[in-house]
Order: sequence, then C-alpha cells, then structure tokens
Amino acid sequence: MKGIAAGIGVVVLSPLLLAGTAMMMASSSEASTTSAFSGCLTGIDTAAVTKEVTKLLDGASGKDIHIQGLDLPAEQIPNAQTIVATGISLDVPKKGQIIALATAMQESRLRNLNSGDRDSLGLFQQRPSQGWGTAQQIRDPVYASERFYKALLKVDGWQQMKVTQAAQAVQKSGYPDAYAQWEDLATALQKAIAATFPNADKDEPAKDTKDKDAESSSGGCTPDKDGTSFGRIPEGSVPKGYKIPKDADPKARKAIEWAMHQLGTLYQWGGSCADSHGPDLMGRCDCSSLMQQAYAHADVHLTRTTYTQVNEGKAVSAKNLKPGDLIFSRGTAARPEHVGLYMGEGLVIEAPRTSKPVRITPIRDWDILAVRRVL
Repeated sequence: MKGIAAGIGVVVLSPLLLAGTAMMMASSSEASTTSAFSGCLTGIDTAAVTKEVTKLLDGASGKDIHIQGLDLPAEQIPNAQTIVATGISLDVPKKGQIIALATAMQESRLRNLNSGDRDSLGLFQQRPSQGWGTAQQIRDPVYASERFYKALLKVDGWQQMKVTQAAQAVQKSGYPDAYAQWEDLATALQKAIAATFPNADKDEPAKDTKDKDAESSSGGCTPDKDGTSFGRIPEGSVPKGYKIPKDADPKARKAIEWAMHQLGTLYQWGGSCADSHGPDLMGRCDCSSLMQQAYAHADVHLTRTTYTQVNEGKAVSAKNLKPGDLIFSRGTAARPEHVGLYMGEGLVIEAPRTSKPVRITPIRDWDILAVRRVL
C-alpha cells in the first residue's frame, strides 16, 4: 500500500469567519454566490445525491444538477472528487474522507478560493504564513487535500472522534461546532464519489481467484538488463541514449511513444489519463489508466484497473521481457496494486503515486510479481 509521508511540523489553522448564517466571508463577491445555511443539513437522500453526482461526472450540465447544500455543483463536485480521490490514494479511511469533505464545505463551500480571511486560500483556507505551503501550492486542490490529510493523520485518536471534533483538531477554528452541519452531505458525497472509482473499497477482502500463470510469470528471475547503465534518471525525463528497440512490435512502439509524451504530468488516482496535460485533475494518469490509454492509441483495448489488467494477454517470464509488456508489482501476483510499461533496455515507464509525475525508472527498482504480454 502507498505510504504516507511524515506530517507537517506546525499544526495551525485556517481561521473561519462566520456570519449569523454560518457563511464564510472570503470576499463580498465570493460570499454573494453562496447561499446561507441555518442549522444542519439533515434528511440527505444519499441515492438522490449519487444519481446527481453520477450525472455530472458523466458530462451533464451543472444547470441540470440539483443537490441540497450545493449551489455550484459544476465547480463543487469536481473539487469533492479530488478530495476523495486523494484520500483513497493515500489509503485514508472513509471517515477521514468525510471529515475532509465536511471541512472543505465549511471553509470554502468546496470552492478553490483565491482569497479569504487574512492570507487564507483554497479549498481548506490554508494559510501560507502558517506553514501550509506557498500560495500556489495551496491553490492546487491535490496538494491542499494531501496537507489536510497528513495533518489529520497526526491527530491522536481522530478515528474515534466525531467528525466536527476531528475537523476542529486540524483547523483550530473559532467556531468548532460549525463543521457538524455538513456531516450528512459529506457522507453522501463520499459514498457517491467513491463508487465512481474502480476498486475504491480497499477493505474488501480479495477474492480467491489465483491466476497460476500470473503467479509463476516472474519465476524469481530478473531480466538481463536492469536499466542501471543509464545512471540516475531525473523524474519526468528520458534517459540520455535511450531509443525504443528496433525490434519492438509496432503497436508496442506506438504505446511506448504515447506514454512518453505524458512524462512529467502529475499522478492522479482514478484519473482517466485522457488529457494529462490539461487543466482537469481527473484527466491526469494513474498507473493503470496510463497503460490503458497508451495501448488505446495503438488500437489495443485494455481493461481499466491493475486488478483486471493482470489477466490481460498471456503470462510471460520476467527473464524474457519484450518492449510493451505490462509489469506488475506491490500486493500479490493475483492482485497487484501497481503496473508499468516495459520500454526495453531495462527501463519501465510508470505513473507511480500521488504527488509524483509520470516517469521512467530502471527495472532493478521493481519487485516484479507478474508480467503480461498483451500483443
């Protein structure tokens, strides 16, 4: 599972200014676009929220989406999706994702604000002056979400706290009970959004569907070339002297070339990899979507997740790798948690994990569990 970096040194928080209607007054123009609430949002219909969230994520206009408590769903839902996806990628439990959503609802109404009280910014109204990062970093929803989660995970006993208590332990707000009003909506949003991500329920036990070929594909062998001859490879770059091997299958060549054009773009768990250079965070790549899209550009269909891609094509030995082979690591051979694309010459291109870019690594750094040849 993905590790979580050590937390932040200073735990202070974005102050919250509430009017009598519990509105955050980031600025007069921002406040005017957000409706006031009085008391808690109760009676949330989770099924209805799921239906509306799914419609929006499937491309419906925000004008056609109606969710109690969200006035700007076309802006708010993608931000909520980023918060949930970041939590999942960091292995934060469901309750932590709900806490993060409730906090962002109270602090910014799930909007990536460019101003606030004093120097507060972004989804969580984090402050550069209080050690949360630079203004540019805080305005990156993925970065802001990561910083919130890391602070939350440092709170002793947070999983036993009420949502509002845990949020307050991170935020240190002058209105510690304000987060409670968003718990029901945050719970519904988390459930609806998590359901759109493949294999988001990491607590579900793996089914006993062992693939004997996959389990034996690595055979304890290592490839002849381990990639170390290229020396240190800067993240997001092509090592000097690398060329796709001349004998590579034409479709493998196309897949590798396309994947190389994504180098340097940031990882996003659950991202489609459909537009990794674009402004939409969910257009970025995760490990399996990078494989899927690379081969789609070579007219080869792959399924979406690592768990299913490990059953694509046929199993081969790690000793007999060819450019274009899918290499699996982490977890088990039957249920690996990471996949990369073998480029030949002992190199692998991958979308590694949250906060890291698509990059090329030597195969020596891989603990190979399975190899699949899809051509």
